[in-house]
Amino acid sequence: MIQSGPDGLAIRPGAFQGGLMRTGLDHLPPAKQRELAEVVRILFEEFAAAHARGNADWNRKGRILKILLYGSYGRGDWVDDPIGGYQSDYDILVVVNYDRLTEFEHWSAAEDRLMRAFTIAKTLTAPVSFIVHSLKDVNAQLERGRPFFVDIVEQGIALYEAEGFEFAQPRNLPPEEARVEAEKYFDCWFPKIGSARRGALHYINDGQPLDAAFTFHQAAERAYHCALLVNTLYAPKSHRLNFLRSQCEQIAPALIEAWPRDNKFSRRCFELLRLAYVQARYSPQFKISAEELSWISERVAVLERLVETICREHIAALGQAFSSQTK
Repeated sequence: MIQSGPDGLAIRPGAFQGGLMRTGLDHLPPAKQRELAEVVRILFEEFAAAHARGNADWNRKGRILKILLYGSYGRGDWVDDPIGGYQSDYDILVVVNYDRLTEFEHWSAAEDRLMRAFTIAKTLTAPVSFIVHSLKDVNAQLERGRPFFVDIVEQGIALYEAEGFEFAQPRNLPPEEARVEAEKYFDCWFPKIGSARRGALHYINDGQPLDAAFTFHQAAERAYHCALLVNTLYAPKSHRLNFLRSQCEQIAPALIEAWPRDNKFSRRCFELLRLAYVQARYSPQFKISAEELSWISERVAVLERLVETICREHIAALGQAFSSQTK
């Protein structure tokens, strides 16, 4: 059934050119369905408020074309474990009609409002992680066979979709082509992890705990970018460590081991690491103890080892897939 969307356009849940997207949210409890409707409403409201202030043609004519749910809530295998401290995010892809509308300035208010809805108002029972791409970019990614985007359009659910803006038919990416590209990403990014981690240790020895915290953040961020690029040939342009962690742990659950969540100390340490990207550089109130830095150092080293294993296994699997095709 076609329904009216927030701007009066038609909603066609599950619509996809190849007929591969799922068609509804029946696999989710009614409360979760209501929460996702609230997420869509917030995204539309904050986008309208943000881009209405500009006079440029691309700003005045800016539109949200699609909002897709992907990841564990899209597949139906989400986790909500308050005892273990692990909780799946609502993963959202927002598709707009101009590349300029993907810039952070248009979405910072939406991100803040969604975070407050989860952490303060408690109107959402799961955090929201969303990425924004233009339709042109998504279609280019599909035509190149990028696994991340192919999985979204084949497994995701359209929470909102305007009529007349179709996705391109995904290309079937040959395993050998994927392997070559994945190896390039690994060779580029994996050494950067250890370089940053060793740099942070140098700052500790030099009595610069804030520089150490920031550089450990860089090591973890690079680790997650490496894992995403190797395994999906895509990584979002983000410094948000909790967002990157969530994205990576969905494609490689073994990475959950890197950051224990079952006690306050470990959760606090990760929160300090997350905040360090900005606050360790600019906030005089940011403090971190030697004990916290030591724990973070150990966990970043674990993350580095896990990322290496996961990436090497994925590259090897691509090589085996190619070999089986050529026999």
